[in-house]
Amino acid sequence: MMLGHLLVSVVDDDVSVRESLPDLLRELGYAAVAFSSAEEFLASDSIGQTECLLLDIAMPGISGPDLHSELTLQGRNIPIIYITGGGDQTTRACMLKRGAVECLRKPFSDEALLKALNVAFQEAERKLATPTNMRAEGAGKHLACREDGEVQ
Repeated sequence: MMLGHLLVSVVDDDVSVRESLPDLLRELGYAAVAFSSAEEFLASDSIGQTECLLLDIAMPGISGPDLHSELTLQGRNIPIIYITGGGDQTTRACMLKRGAVECLRKPFSDEALLKALNVAFQEAERKLATPTNMRAEGAGKHLACREDGEVQ
């Protein structure tokens, strides 16, 4: 599979992230598009083409974890890499328990991003190899995190 065919969508309310991260992704060989909010992503044509989602946790309106839940409810199993300017290891653990591939703290290195993307695409290939009925069993799983980052 050629990287240029893999669309990575970035959803972040920080304009500097939306401007720089897609450029980096393109340098790494991916197609990339950025959105300023979860609502903008949900209304886009890119939602069905996105192979991986780089998602900010804290945003006005629909938060990253809320978007993750909505995508799960819609049956969209897009691998998610959370990116956050805050948080700690507890937040990271919570996001991983929710089903994220990784949770990177800003600023993160190119190497950390590339490693997370490789894991995301390996996971996507594994999900494609899993029978549909087995994937559907986990689709209703919804974990909530309290404000302190713990899973409820």
